[in-house]
Amino acid sequence: MPARVAAPSGQVTFVFTDIEGSTRLARVLGDRYQALLTAHRRVLRAHLTVHGVELFTEGDSFFLAFAGAREAIDGCLAAQRALYRCDWPAGARPRVRMGLHTGYAVPTAGEYASPEVHRAARVASAAHGGQVLCSAATAREAGALPADVEVRDLGLHRLRGFDGRTRLLQLTCPGVDRDFPRPRTSGVVRHNLPAPVTPFVGRERERADLRALLQAHRLVTVVGAPGVGKTRLAVRVAAGQTERFADGVWYVDLAGLAPAAVPAAVAAGLGVRLETGRGLPPRMAEITTAHDVLLVLDTCEVAPDVLAQVATQLLAGCGDTRLLVIGRQPLGVPGECVWRTPPMGFQPGPGGEPSDALTLLRRRAEAARGGRAVERAELPVLQEVAAGLEGLPLALELAAAQLRCVPVADLPARLDELVGAAGPEPVEPAAGGAAAGRMTSLAESVGWSYRRLPGRAARLLRALSVFAGPVPAEAIRWVIQEDPLEPLATLVDVSLVEAVPDPAGVRYQLLRPVRAYAARRLAGAGEEAAARGRHARWVARELALQHVAEDGRPATWALSAIDPLRGEIDDALAWTVAAGDPWQALRLVRALDAWWIERGATARARAWLCRLYGRLGGPDPLTDATPPGQGPLLVELFLLHSRLAAAAADAPAAAVFAGRARRLARSLDDPGLCLLVDAWAPVEATEDGYRDVLRRAAALRMAGDALPAVHGLGTLLWQRGAWSELVDLLVGARPVEASRPAVRGRRTIDAALGLTALARDDLVSAHHHLSGALRAQVAFGFELAACNTIAGVAVRCAATGDGLTAARLFGAADANRAARSAVADVAAPFFAQREERARALGGPAFDAAYAQGATWSLAEAAEVALAIPAPSPAEGRRCRTPNAVARR
Repeated sequence: MPARVAAPSGQVTFVFTDIEGSTRLARVLGDRYQALLTAHRRVLRAHLTVHGVELFTEGDSFFLAFAGAREAIDGCLAAQRALYRCDWPAGARPRVRMGLHTGYAVPTAGEYASPEVHRAARVASAAHGGQVLCSAATAREAGALPADVEVRDLGLHRLRGFDGRTRLLQLTCPGVDRDFPRPRTSGVVRHNLPAPVTPFVGRERERADLRALLQAHRLVTVVGAPGVGKTRLAVRVAAGQTERFADGVWYVDLAGLAPAAVPAAVAAGLGVRLETGRGLPPRMAEITTAHDVLLVLDTCEVAPDVLAQVATQLLAGCGDTRLLVIGRQPLGVPGECVWRTPPMGFQPGPGGEPSDALTLLRRRAEAARGGRAVERAELPVLQEVAAGLEGLPLALELAAAQLRCVPVADLPARLDELVGAAGPEPVEPAAGGAAAGRMTSLAESVGWSYRRLPGRAARLLRALSVFAGPVPAEAIRWVIQEDPLEPLATLVDVSLVEAVPDPAGVRYQLLRPVRAYAARRLAGAGEEAAARGRHARWVARELALQHVAEDGRPATWALSAIDPLRGEIDDALAWTVAAGDPWQALRLVRALDAWWIERGATARARAWLCRLYGRLGGPDPLTDATPPGQGPLLVELFLLHSRLAAAAADAPAAAVFAGRARRLARSLDDPGLCLLVDAWAPVEATEDGYRDVLRRAAALRMAGDALPAVHGLGTLLWQRGAWSELVDLLVGARPVEASRPAVRGRRTIDAALGLTALARDDLVSAHHHLSGALRAQVAFGFELAACNTIAGVAVRCAATGDGLTAARLFGAADANRAARSAVADVAAPFFAQREERARALGGPAFDAAYAQGATWSLAEAAEVALAIPAPSPAEGRRCRTPNAVARR
């Protein structure tokens, strides 16, 4: 220090600076480093020595003292701005870190011998290159700072060699960097959180939600079903809070403890020793006044009542003591915020991104196989497993562990084993053992909670196992034949039942491991037959209600309303086909009618029917010796079976079952049934044969039942190009279809009129009819019909020269038809011809657009198709020849 400059005395602000990575810079620049170092010193001296005293300089380091904290801050920020503005060699900008601290110091012979100097040096060493850090003491001494100076509180930090913690603040201004990693402070971490054995995966949204709750509430209780990953998630979030709580984050696992030992365990987490069996002393609440602490209490279901008392006492103290409680049920104390842990997401993201559940399963699978990567062909199987296990982390971990000895392809067949649906009943461990501790299987964990349920709640849990998915309380009431709300609330509280928000209210469901356990207990209690029989009747009732509007009048049948019941339908059929009333099962199959075809489920429906015929002695004996009162049902079923076979391109089976339906209808001497059979499958599938059916229908005043004959005759007219006659037929049948609630949502007549208009190059009429048909088909869930209509819209686009939109819609229609196992129909050659014509004109661009459309869902394709404007009258009158399209 020059002798003529006096070092400040009293409250002194010390500043330390150096260049981050100076050794690397010296190595990179070589002889040029000296010039950079000189320029860096020149900039710092120009701004820091205006009000500061340069005490020491060595290499890239400066040590200065200021009489005023405000002047020190101003000088440091000005120096940083100047350093950022300088023109440095490429890749060699010196990143200078600066640290400031203010304290009492008196120089002796121009030097300071004060611990405040060392504290300032530690503050500087905590900074990153380009960053200015100061202690809270400096900020207080400086007072109000200019409006463009931002002060960011970085929290309390331990500085090497100093007791306690120092609050560090970051100073920034325009023209300098603002974002840096956390300060480089002492590595001493005040927590005892369990170290994860495996890397944490996903759960970004859940972690953010839980962090926000911890910020807003002093008591947050994380609850959830067995195996849902409560502890892993909560501990992960707590690990990110260690710098926030000055006195640490402390984890207490209550697993295996008797209720009397809980207070002592909690006190130990706060560093207080109590004798086991004694409650918290009155001074326990006072202890918390000196604690800025987060206490994580795990496995709290072992003694919820005791823990509720402990939590109340702890929260009564002062300070920022906070509790993160992990268990299966809330504590039920004032101020508690309850957060229910969801399973991991198992559906792919909107852009096809892998779900958290799939990512977890893939990573654990690779670890189980010694690091061997999962192959692309194995990913769909793992996705099936992740969805089948409903994203439950414990189940996914167990599934991955099996890959040590079984191939990926075998996992889907082992799902029941993984969730405990197969195998012996877990045994209640002895008191004080694992019953109150860590469970080694999902079934054991669920069983522990089940055995502690009151009688009504246990009975309800067993009965709920008959439901496949979320259902409203009214459905539960219908099946159990009593008010379920009180025991249902108990099951939700202990996390055995999930309450799922729904626009229509709340729905309730069991996760797969809970359902598997409850189903075993249902069978063991001798209640299965009655419960599943009532469930099947409830499904039949729900299907029947789809045909009735709120005002009691017939409603347009919406297949989309059946889709949410798919799981319930499968389970009801599985039970009734195997062990229930076969006639009840047959009525269920018949009630679904066109849904089987529109959803590409013809093979499944035919399999159910064949099994049921077998239980009843076979289709031929049923035809020849029909049980009393079941004749009309069997006629309709045989006819449905024929249609299912035809939809699967199995013409021989279609003919056989149509013949059985006809024979049985004639034996019943029922003209209406005979007409229905002949409308679908006339003895002679000719124009005259269909016209004969239509004449009979008119005489019987059963035009609605004869609509299939209209479609059959229309097919023949289409094939011979009798367009005018076909239009007359369809226009006449249009009001008949509109009067039939079961079929009017499909708008088959409008779709046929649209295709006929396309064949006649009447694009205006085609657009009108196809758009109307597609809107109805999408609204009412006639998916396969919508695929054909979208293909018709593609033809209409190609005809007006919009080849790329046509290509996308052709791709979407073809892909969605294939996904629904559709076979070629009468319009297939027409679509194929127009598609190939457009492809020839479009070349590679057509193929690329077609591939894009093939990735669209049916809803996406329909949205595009319905957004296409109607053609102008001029366009509608012109027939677009290939040459005209090419020129366009």
